[in-house]
Amino acid sequence: MFTFVVIIHLIVCLFLIFIILIQSSKGAEMGAAFGGSSQTLFGSRGAATFLSKMTTVAAIVFMLTSLSLAILSVRRGSVVSSVPVKTSIPAPTGGPVQEQPAAPAPAQSEAPQQQPTPPAK
Repeated sequence: MFTFVVIIHLIVCLFLIFIILIQSSKGAEMGAAFGGSSQTLFGSRGAATFLSKMTTVAAIVFMLTSLSLAILSVRRGSVVSSVPVKTSIPAPTGGPVQEQPAAPAPAQSEAPQQQPTPPAK
């Protein structure tokens, strides 16, 4: 069932892209409307054409298949990530860790002081 809906979804997606690309643009009429033209904002076309009706139907089917795929994937319990998740943490090996007392720092020895030499006579 899930695979069937995915296939339908992809076909409708490609069909919707194709229908939108082959329709003529309304950009010129909208630009002319702001320039003072007597046409309406969305052009002078009255009733919806066959292609615009097909676009509406394809968009509705696309939304329905998207919604049904979301519902089916939740019911199916599909995993979004393909990375396996560890559910247990391994126990540490060996005995308990005992803290060692810190060794005292070695005392710094002072530099040996030189004895003053007696002045030569």
